[in-house]
Amino acid sequence: MDVKTKRRGVIENGNGGEDKVMANLIANGDDVGPLVRLSFEMGRPEGLLHQLTYVVKQKEAEIEEMCKTHYDEFILAVDELRGVLVDAEKLKSELQSDNFKLQQVGSTLLAKLEGLLELYSIRKNITEAIEVSKSCIQVLELCVKCNSHISEGQFYSALKTLDLIEKSCTQNIPAKTLKEVIEKRIPVIKLHIEKKMCIQVNEWMVDIRSSAKNIGETAIGLAVTVRQKDQEMLEQQRKVEEQSISGLGDLGYSLDAEEVEEDSVLQFDLTPLYRSYHIHDCLGILNKFREYYYTNRLLQLNADLEITSAQPFVESFQTYFAQIAGFFIVEDRVLRTTGGLLEADQAETMWQTAVAKVTSLLEEQFSCMESAPHLLLVKDYVTLFGSTLRHYGYEISTFLDVLDSSCDKYHMLLLEECRLQTVDVFGNDPYNQMEIKKETDYENIVLSFNLQTSDIMPEFPYIAPFSSMVPDTCRIVRSFIKGSVDYLSYGIQVNFFEVVKKYLDKFLIDVLNVTLLEKINSGNIIVPQLMQIAANITVLERACDFFLRHAAQLCGIPVRSIGRPQATLTAKVVLKTSREAAFIALQSLVNTKISEFMNLSDSVNWTPEETNENGNDYIHEVIIYLDSFMSPAQQILPLDSVYRVGSGAFEHISNSIVAAFSSDSVKRFNVNAVINIEYDLQIIENFAEERLYSAGLGEMYNEVSFKNCLVEARQLVNLLLSSQPENFLNPDIWEKNYYALEIKKVAAILDKFKDSPDGIFGSLANKNAKQSARKKSMDVLKKRLKDFS
Repeated sequence: MDVKTKRRGVIENGNGGEDKVMANLIANGDDVGPLVRLSFEMGRPEGLLHQLTYVVKQKEAEIEEMCKTHYDEFILAVDELRGVLVDAEKLKSELQSDNFKLQQVGSTLLAKLEGLLELYSIRKNITEAIEVSKSCIQVLELCVKCNSHISEGQFYSALKTLDLIEKSCTQNIPAKTLKEVIEKRIPVIKLHIEKKMCIQVNEWMVDIRSSAKNIGETAIGLAVTVRQKDQEMLEQQRKVEEQSISGLGDLGYSLDAEEVEEDSVLQFDLTPLYRSYHIHDCLGILNKFREYYYTNRLLQLNADLEITSAQPFVESFQTYFAQIAGFFIVEDRVLRTTGGLLEADQAETMWQTAVAKVTSLLEEQFSCMESAPHLLLVKDYVTLFGSTLRHYGYEISTFLDVLDSSCDKYHMLLLEECRLQTVDVFGNDPYNQMEIKKETDYENIVLSFNLQTSDIMPEFPYIAPFSSMVPDTCRIVRSFIKGSVDYLSYGIQVNFFEVVKKYLDKFLIDVLNVTLLEKINSGNIIVPQLMQIAANITVLERACDFFLRHAAQLCGIPVRSIGRPQATLTAKVVLKTSREAAFIALQSLVNTKISEFMNLSDSVNWTPEETNENGNDYIHEVIIYLDSFMSPAQQILPLDSVYRVGSGAFEHISNSIVAAFSSDSVKRFNVNAVINIEYDLQIIENFAEERLYSAGLGEMYNEVSFKNCLVEARQLVNLLLSSQPENFLNPDIWEKNYYALEIKKVAAILDKFKDSPDGIFGSLANKNAKQSARKKSMDVLKKRLKDFS
């Protein structure tokens, strides 16, 4: 009874809902095996027993009910139930035993399961740690790679690696500490790369500045080569044109169109600059780098534009301009190839800075220069400098304006230097005809300046009609022309022939002609020198045409274009005037010397008692002197000049004779004195005729011979010795025989004339003799002349 009560209490204390479930399953005939297995697996068999107890209790109630209804059947059922109960107890015992065994086995397995789950958790943690470690290792490997690139100077690769690290840092780095460290180091690394690139750029700037001079010299050397080829082509073209004009046939010339690729010659490395430009672009600070580059290059340019005072500008100008040329050649390539590192307006600003500084420097240096060759050297190099940079697109007109403004200064210096050379040549010339012994000397002295009077090659030795002054002066003029053309070439003016012609005229007039006149009028020159100078001037007049053609040739002007009369040099007319001055000075010297010999009032006996058929002594000295200067005159001077000098001398002799009769120091003269003068006159007339024909002037001046120059003296002597002197006033006879005499002068002379000598025997003869008809006629003439006056 107690057992039942106790069992019923346990059942009542069970979970009614679960018991109903079990009851339903049993009632429906379902398999409760899984439920039993589950209860033991979960370690809760007590609940299953409670449920089974409930089922039993329920079934007992049903049985009791049925028993009441079916008592017999109930009894039987109770018996069966008791058997079932025994079986149930047995089953319970077995279940408890199995449960115990199961719990023993399950505890071990459960411990192992818990260990396995722990291992699974550890494995998961390890896997996650491995994945994190792999990510960190990848980032660290990138960091090592970045450091390696930086240490090797591969900054672009370093930046690319740094970009990967930044992406990994924001996405794949779970380690917060590592992420923070990397985030802090990235800006530092970028700054380090920026500094390194700036160092490389600075080193490149230093290196490229030291190389700029060589770059500029190489580029200017290319400009020299191009200029030489142009000059050769123009010279070839000029020769072809001249030959075609002279009819020597159809000749052609070819143009060498070979071009030099300057970039292949001007090799300089911009790789560090390209690299730095790209690195700064990757860093995102390109504008900062542009400003840095422009500022530092502008500082370098300003430093290059400053000249050193350690050496003269003439010695350093080539280095100076080569440095600047190299600078702007580099900047041109930077502008063209870097894709925006240097802006066009920045390049223009640098160029204008250089133009202003160089222009000021040139103006200052040109104003201080005192040597034409130095100025020309600088000018030539400046034009090459400008030509080189113009090829790269730079505007050089300002430089050409400076050179053009210094043109007068250069020519002033050139004129002065040539003047000193000319004065030196004139001072060292012995003024003797040159003796040319060889054909090569003839070509160099005569043919090279077109001084020949014939196209036939003379025999050697050849005596030239000029002295050494002429070829030396021609060389000076030729060098002046070349100097002038060299300065004006490659300047603003393309056709500068007229400018060269102007300065050539100035040199010939203001230097050569003035020097000639100074020499002519120096007062310490002798007749042979004057004759040679006059002959030299004649040759120089002829050389003026050569000077003009040579200037045209150097200027590239066709020779045919200067053949017009208006193209001649003004100096040619001026030299002709100087030649006239030389002849006047020559004539003056000759006449002065003749006057020294013909001091007749003192050297002649005007009242001799007898005549002398050999003439007076002075006349022989005059003949010797005339021969001494007329013989070389025939060799030196042209025939017309020989005639001019000779006729002037003979005319002066005639004037001197007439002047002696008219002189106040001659109070009176007699017929014997007149007869002696007649002998003198005959001697000089014979010499004049002989000299006229020996000089080859007979045919040219037959009607106006040297003898005609003595006409006044001859007519005076003829009048004084005439048998009928009174016919002097007969117009027909005067016009025929005495046209050269002046009536007043004749009257004064006749007043001094005594028809007989003053000797004793002459006086007695005069007293006893009748007055001759000639004396009467002379007296009549004297009387008429007095009445006439």
